[in-house]
Amino acid sequence: MKRIILTGGGTAGHVTPNLALLPSLREAGYDIRYIGSYTGIERRLIEGANIPYDAISSGKLRRYFDLKNFSDPFRVIKGYAQARTLLKQHRPDVIFSKGGFVAVPVVLAAKHCKIPVIIHESDMTPGLANKICIPSAAKVCCNFPETLKYLPEDKAVLTGSPIRAELLQGDRLSGLSYAHLSADRPVLMIIGGSLGAVAVNNAVRRILPRLLKQFQIIHICGKGNLDETLLHTEGYVQFEYVDAPLKHLFAAADVVISRAGANAICELLALRKPNLLIPLSAAASRGDQILNARSFAQQGYSKVLEEDAITDDILYNSLMELYNNRQTYVHTMEQSQLNNAVETIVKLIQSV
Repeated sequence: MKRIILTGGGTAGHVTPNLALLPSLREAGYDIRYIGSYTGIERRLIEGANIPYDAISSGKLRRYFDLKNFSDPFRVIKGYAQARTLLKQHRPDVIFSKGGFVAVPVVLAAKHCKIPVIIHESDMTPGLANKICIPSAAKVCCNFPETLKYLPEDKAVLTGSPIRAELLQGDRLSGLSYAHLSADRPVLMIIGGSLGAVAVNNAVRRILPRLLKQFQIIHICGKGNLDETLLHTEGYVQFEYVDAPLKHLFAAADVVISRAGANAICELLALRKPNLLIPLSAAASRGDQILNARSFAQQGYSKVLEEDAITDDILYNSLMELYNNRQTYVHTMEQSQLNNAVETIVKLIQSV
């Protein structure tokens, strides 16, 4: 039986595309294992999917000064040694990396062991971890046409992001029932993201009375971000995190407010959900979400509101403009060609 080792972690966006590949990889006859960090979000998500999981040491490689810059390289070296041991033990035919710093020692160890590696870069420009890994890769998959110019021509493949098939199988009435909402009023869904949710949450809650005159609201606000003073507000339901029922909540939503992580916006595109993107600011990130959002806006898939520009009126008016023009956005998204990322990537995996 062919064997593949998946790697990647740090945020949910580094893991959910790997989860999306699982059914097709099994169908193609692969034995699947995962290498991730000891405590990252990937461990919970992958073990929850009943995939054998091996943990290694990992350290963040920073472009700025931090005391951990002195200790983290030793964690990376330790992770590299652990990854080499695991690769020699399991003897995979191929590695698929979704990026994040835990992937660096795995990819470098794979090069040493002469195991082919396929990388997926979600964002417009490659992050530092993937920049380190690209020379060791056979192929580099990406989401955006603009990304191709940053990648070696002989390695770059425009695939889009793997989307979990079950996400496309939601039922609107099941979603409304789960959220205790009615079928006769439009639904606004707000997704804060696993990082940087507080600013979006606060902006939405400030204008909640105005929004509730127009919409019922499903608010996925992130761990520890529930507002207990709003628990019994009619037409407003909040969740810290949603797993299996998420597909039904998406099906219930008419419009979505979201951060602009690459995986999240590719899911919105696949689901044909008109969306208002509020990218994580350049001050809080390397600016990749801003570039992601601008690309989707230019292609007509999204409306964008930068975090620094948010006022109560601008947020409300932007949302109403999105809602009033929602059919135009849906029509444009229906023209997208990036619909078969899972199939494309699995064929690449089989070809190396």
